Amino acid sequence: MKEQGFKYEFDETDHLAKHMLLFEDDIPVATCRFFFSVERDCYVIGRIAVSKEFRGKQYGEKMLQGAEKTVSDLGGKRIELSAQCRVAEFYKKQGYMELNDIHMDEDCPHTWMRKEV
Repeated sequence: MKEQGFKYEFDETDHLAKHMLLFEDDIPVATCRFFFSVERDCYVIGRIAVSKEFRGKQYGEKMLQGAEKTVSDLGGKRIELSAQCRVAEFYKKQGYMELNDIHMDEDCPHTWMRKEV
């Protein structure tokens, strides 16, 4: 958040969401959250982040796969996420497809993406 200039905030979803952390030794290196969205009628993964000094180790991919497995274990069949447009290719490589719904979030272009699990 600090790196990209996003606000430090807790929102109304935080208390409903499941939060995940990935550690290297005792150091937290990646995080994400997921929750069931009644509005979108599916699980939504969000706030995926990997500490800058730990990038390039596939931690983002591992975090995403862990969240997807947990959603599947909970009976989820579809996952959506709002990806920053600049990293949409990362999610495409993980099997997500763009929904052609470009929107701004914190003055940064995002696109909704979907994957069946």
